Amino acid sequence: MFVSLIRIIPVFLLLSSFLSELWAAEDLSQIMQQYPPAPVEMTLQQVSKHVYYVEGAAGTALDNEGFISNAGFVVTPAGVVVIDALGTPSLGAMLLKHIRSVTEQPIVKVITTHYHADHIYGLQVFKELGAEIIAPAGANNYLNAPSAAERLEERRFSLEPWVNDRTYLVTPNIMLTKSTEYELGGIKLVVTLVGGAHSDGDLTVYVEPDRVLFSGDIIFEGRVAYLGDANTKRWLEVLQQMETAQLVALIPGHGPAAQDPNKAISMTRHYLAYIREVMGEAVESMTAFDEAYAAADWSEFKDLPAFDAANRRNAYQVYLSMEAELLAQ
Repeated sequence: MFVSLIRIIPVFLLLSSFLSELWAAEDLSQIMQQYPPAPVEMTLQQVSKHVYYVEGAAGTALDNEGFISNAGFVVTPAGVVVIDALGTPSLGAMLLKHIRSVTEQPIVKVITTHYHADHIYGLQVFKELGAEIIAPAGANNYLNAPSAAERLEERRFSLEPWVNDRTYLVTPNIMLTKSTEYELGGIKLVVTLVGGAHSDGDLTVYVEPDRVLFSGDIIFEGRVAYLGDANTKRWLEVLQQMETAQLVALIPGHGPAAQDPNKAISMTRHYLAYIREVMGEAVESMTAFDEAYAAADWSEFKDLPAFDAANRRNAYQVYLSMEAELLAQ
């Protein structure tokens, strides 16, 4: 009897593994059928032993069928942690397919670096798989603002069919109010809450054993940053602190993974510092925005992707915010 059990157990384990893979494949097939496939190229890149990511194309929100931001995942012995979820449910489903090409481990958490449409519309794919959704405090500001519903309605038109009537805004299970750490299967993730910088609430995720940092949109690699309604003063403070980190790689919110992380941090910091310097001088001297913008030397940045689409808008946002800073003194 004992010998028979010894012979049966390996067969049972093999059968269980086979059935698990079969069920996962069926689940993936059903999920992929729910979302119209986006005709974009999405290439999975491995950064370190546990960390993978996909890179969106440089461009504005509607370019490349909405695939303009990055997302990644960390594979641990206790499950998968996804970082950001891309700009449409269809893209989220494509990310899931890439995850399943690496592991059949359950997806246990999705950590969103911030709540902007190009990073969160894919969340519903993972929520419906039972993943816990984690976001920084400030995400509620986005969710409660009328502009969030208005933007979703507009994207149902401009990114149809990949954003459609079945697309919805996902409320996080947890909104972090302080930095924290998660450990899964011996892999430690350090989540640092940086507050309102690029958005109303931002965080970074550091994969400790791999020394890889997911920066979210605190860093834009190789392209002009989108400032939106950013607090550029706070953003600069965060970047100055980040430059001292000893990183192997940095995965930004946009652009390729930086093999020279401090250089990537320095570039974004330099852009913000310059735009604040130029617009700050204009505000101090009461120079009109159009005149100040035309007089500024943008040659250092003008050949970067997204300069034409973003720079003037960025400068105007900083001009207005620095007027407000001056009045608040």
